Order: sequence, then C-alpha cells, then structure tokens
Amino acid sequence: MAELCNKKHPVLAVVGPTATGKTALGVTLAETFGGEVISADSMQLYKGLDVGTAKVTPDETHGIPHHAVDLLTPDEPFSVADFVALAGRLEADISARSRLPILVGGTGLYVQSFLYGVRFAAEKTPDGLREQLAAELAEKGPEAMYKELQEADPEAAAAIHPNNQVRVLRALEHYRATGKRLSEQKAESLPAERPYRSLVLGLDFQERVQLYRRIDLRVDKMMENGLLPEAELVYQNRERFKTAAQAIGYKEFFPYFEGNAALEDCVEKLKQASRNYAKRQLTWFRHMDGVVWLDAAAPDVTEQAVRLTQDFLAKG
Repeated sequence: MAELCNKKHPVLAVVGPTATGKTALGVTLAETFGGEVISADSMQLYKGLDVGTAKVTPDETHGIPHHAVDLLTPDEPFSVADFVALAGRLEADISARSRLPILVGGTGLYVQSFLYGVRFAAEKTPDGLREQLAAELAEKGPEAMYKELQEADPEAAAAIHPNNQVRVLRALEHYRATGKRLSEQKAESLPAERPYRSLVLGLDFQERVQLYRRIDLRVDKMMENGLLPEAELVYQNRERFKTAAQAIGYKEFFPYFEGNAALEDCVEKLKQASRNYAKRQLTWFRHMDGVVWLDAAAPDVTEQAVRLTQDFLAKG
C-alpha cells in the first residue's frame, strides 16, 4: 500500500512554438483520456487580455476545464515560482479526482520548472534595490542593463530576450541581492528526482515556412477579432500593466497610438516579433530532454499523440 501511495502521478504536456495547434491537441487528449488542462502560458493568466494572448475560447474548450487562465488583473505580478506553486496545487487536485493533468503552453520556463520540480527559495529584496534598478534603467537604457547582465550572468542573459526588461531587471536584482547567478540558483534548486512521471509532446513543422505562414495568418485573424482596441487598453494603462506592456502583441502598436507609425507597419512588426519569439520557444524546448516531437502538419498527428499517450499511461 505504501508503494502505491508513493507512485508518481502521471502528467502529460503539450508544448512547442506559437501557432502549432497546442490548444486543440490538448483538448482532444483531455477528451480522450479524461483530462483537464493546466495552461502554461505566462500571459493567459491575465483577465481582459484575450485576443493578443490567443486565449482559448469557450467554444474551443469543448467543455474541458482549463485552469490557470483569467486569474489575475493585468497589474498583478506573477512569477515562475508562483506558477510552480499554483500548478502543483492544480495537479494534486486533478490527480486526486482520477483525472489526467495536461500542461499546455509555450512558456518553456513554466513547463520545465514545474516538471523538473524546481524549488524556489524565499528571497527578500533589499529595500530600495528594485527602485534603484528601475532608476538605472531609465538613466542608462535597456541595452546597458542587458550588457551588465551578460557580464554578471551570461547563462541567464542567453535565456532572456534583451527587450524583456522585466526579466533582465529580475535577474540583476537576484544577482545584486544574493551575489549568486540565477543559473547557479537553478542548479542548486533541482531535486535529485523529478516529482512527476511525464510525457512531453512537442509540436513543430518540418518546414519553417509553414510555421511562419501560420503565425502571419494568426496575426491577421487577431486583427479581425479586435486586437487593436485590446492593445490600446494596454497602451493607456502601460504604467500599471507593466508585464503586458512588454508583451508581444501589444507593444508593437505603441508607435501607432503615439502617431509615429502606420498601422500596417506595426502589424508587420508584430508578425516578425512573433516569428522571432517562435524561434526562441523552439530553442528552449529543443534543449529540454525527453520531448517527443511530432510534425504538426502530419494528417495523423492526433492519432500519433493518442497512441503515445496510451503507451505512456499503460506503463504506469
């Protein structure tokens, strides 16, 4: 009996770059295997940011419960440590009801930290440090702050886009507060054994042009579905909605709202930014061990995923 109690819970994950069909596959697998979805998307947590985050619609869920969606207002901060704690509670609840937890999303840091069981130490930021870093950012600019991070913690810098000022400042804050690199903390925080028995399915296209075409079409659809007024809401509240104001899908339109760029130019910039983001997502997931990659364009991709999941669950 003790052995049964100590058995690791199975967790399924569907990952990959944006616009590869993760949401639809996650729903199909949940319908097939009695699962519930835990969103692993750092922006879909926020209420009111629906179009720009490609948030799953009620129709798309097919009645499958989707967790970690619409939890926060856009002015509330949320860290990877918060996600790991939240996902851990959700997994325990879903598994206790004999349902299958299915992690679906493209935020690699969230997926990896949860599945690997990364432990986050409580860390107190010295008084005034956050404000000091913000002042330095305003004075020196983002390039200088990113360069400082490259010198202090090259590994962390390589994993963070230079324009993601929030994460750049967070990594610098950690380094200045503790004298340790984030990468060092990550190594120290990994448990000897992973907490879950997991199958990670990765979706990608064999031809890069297919992925880019899907991204371009998605952006066009977002514009039809009301992305511009959503981006304007973020722009008007950019001092409060700091995370959203840095997010792809919103910041590209700020020059338009300021009267400094044509709308079509901003749309094209969003398509390019989304393609670049997809490349970074692929780089992240390709470095994760154990991902089983599927061709998203294959006519039998769903059947392949179902077979792999059946085999995975049968081994439990």
